[in-house]
Amino acid sequence: MLAIVCPGQGSQTPGFLQPWLEDPESAELLTTLSAAVGLDLTELGTTADEETIKDTAVAQPLIVAAGILTARALFGRTVPENSVVAGHSVGEITAAALTMALSPADALSFVSTRAKGMAAAAAEIPTGMSAVLGGDPDTVRAAIIDAGLTPANENGGGQIVAAGTLDALAAFAENPPAKTRVIPLKVAGAFHTEYMASAVPALQELASTLQPGAPQTALLTNHDGTRIGSGEDFLASLVAQVTRPVRWDLCEATMLEAGATGLLELAPAGTLTGLAKRGMKGVKTLALKTPDQLEDARAFVAEHA
Repeated sequence: MLAIVCPGQGSQTPGFLQPWLEDPESAELLTTLSAAVGLDLTELGTTADEETIKDTAVAQPLIVAAGILTARALFGRTVPENSVVAGHSVGEITAAALTMALSPADALSFVSTRAKGMAAAAAEIPTGMSAVLGGDPDTVRAAIIDAGLTPANENGGGQIVAAGTLDALAAFAENPPAKTRVIPLKVAGAFHTEYMASAVPALQELASTLQPGAPQTALLTNHDGTRIGSGEDFLASLVAQVTRPVRWDLCEATMLEAGATGLLELAPAGTLTGLAKRGMKGVKTLALKTPDQLEDARAFVAEHA
């Protein structure tokens, strides 16, 4: 079975879309997606610098658009029916578009509102996130909570991400749990915590105007890694997930239980295949970063789908 995964914020790098836009159809699609979010995604994906695309209000729409674009180049308009699809954090919105739980236009509208709301929430109080690598998971989780922080991402493979105020993160890094390394992440706020609560009302209002559809293939939620068969339920989960932790470890477990033999990560790829190599041992991986990999990706899909 093929697992198709969509990365989250922080996976973008300057110029990563440049080679994809040499294809006229991809360039035209990105222009259409740009209009849906009111951003020049072509410029942002090709010539914008790291600081510009790190902005939450920019990074999230850019990542979702990139996933839709690369999926269209690989699969056409529909992903293989016998695959399982999951996204990490904002990548869940990409996953919703790939499975037709949301139309691409609705996905871009949703991520635009989400990104603006989360950027505004992040500006209210200085907060951030740090990856905690190694250690006993239960001990690490307890230490994060004791430090007044939230285990906002549980990524499997010995990685839990702590989120909270910058002062609390600094104190935690000075006294880390045994056998761990604490690495500050280049993000603008404490995502997937209650610090993002002010972003929720606008998303709830927008969600009431959208018309989700039933996912056309297995679609997993970050909340607990389970499959959600209703577009309405997945949309409600997307709204709630703004303040709920990402349980990518449970998504990986579900993919393994479903019999995944290959995991394909869409652009901007690399993060989730890296996690899979530690948390999904024995599963083959392919990170689709550039269009010159498309033939290999099609062979990979044929092998596993």
